[in-house]
Amino acid sequence: MKLAAREVARFCAKPDPARAGVLLFGADAMRIALKRQELVANLVGPEGEAEMRLERLQAAGLRGDPAALADAMQAQGFFPGLRVVLLEDATDLLAPVIAQVLADWRPEDARLVVTAGNLKPASKLRKLFEGSKTALAAGIYDDPPGRDEIQASLKAAGLTRIDTAAMEELLALAQALDPGDFRQTVEKVALYKLGDDTPLSPDDIAACAPLSTEADMDSLFDMVAEGRAGGIGPLLRRLEAQGVAAVALCIGAARHFRTLFAAHCDPRGPVEGIRNMRPPVHWKRRDRMTAQARAWERAALERALAALTETDLALRSATEAPSMAVMERALIRLAMQRRR
Repeated sequence: MKLAAREVARFCAKPDPARAGVLLFGADAMRIALKRQELVANLVGPEGEAEMRLERLQAAGLRGDPAALADAMQAQGFFPGLRVVLLEDATDLLAPVIAQVLADWRPEDARLVVTAGNLKPASKLRKLFEGSKTALAAGIYDDPPGRDEIQASLKAAGLTRIDTAAMEELLALAQALDPGDFRQTVEKVALYKLGDDTPLSPDDIAACAPLSTEADMDSLFDMVAEGRAGGIGPLLRRLEAQGVAAVALCIGAARHFRTLFAAHCDPRGPVEGIRNMRPPVHWKRRDRMTAQARAWERAALERALAALTETDLALRSATEAPSMAVMERALIRLAMQRRR
């Protein structure tokens, strides 16, 4: 059976013990690992690993001993409770072995959790789980966590009182961070609020959010949108030293100007346009970006987006010009356009 993307988070939080097995697959190993950890913990409980009700197997080890998977599934534990066999890094080569295990599965056997990489729809392993009546296939994609998933993470960390602005801040933060960093941030916020009965606020999140090059990139885009051409060069040098590529800067600048353009086109005006933007604009940047949207004319924003598209194509072509110099020239021209 195939599990819809919107149902994956709900299933991992409250898995169905009647299922013989679950396949977690996707391109992002970190997202797979987090979902696998949550799923296994909710199947065996907090003491499952200590009570030896969790057995880990590597796909490479099964190639020389395929019977090891069936033996692990049918083994009897010393402690009562559900058992789980975790098979990591599986490939299509193991599809026949897993198919036999699922065919022979009985309710008293262990539950099978399989992780794999980015499987195509024609994958034998994926087809096996999607076509099974007792097992599930769950694709883990690169979408950032939604409101329900974030609320579940906060609840698991012991945070139940969250004001609306703090939730908007977390939604914006989830867009910027990878899943591992976001989870660590939530845990850090929980420790920060330990013993504090006041609702979680944006200031609490800002105190715990990780520092990154995002702040410097936002400062760079603000300089361009506000016509402060003089500071663009030095800031570009700093970002280049941090390993930021010119193409990444071009994509970020285009995203910034698309946000301004969308806010400018909102019939309710730039204030409501920025406030109701999806994904949400960071709460600390709303006033500044609203002022930027007001300062630009719609036609000028269209020209800016066209110039950034041309720059992106030039950076991706086989040009001999230094990529950061091409990017610097484009950003300075945009800043000068704003000043005019």
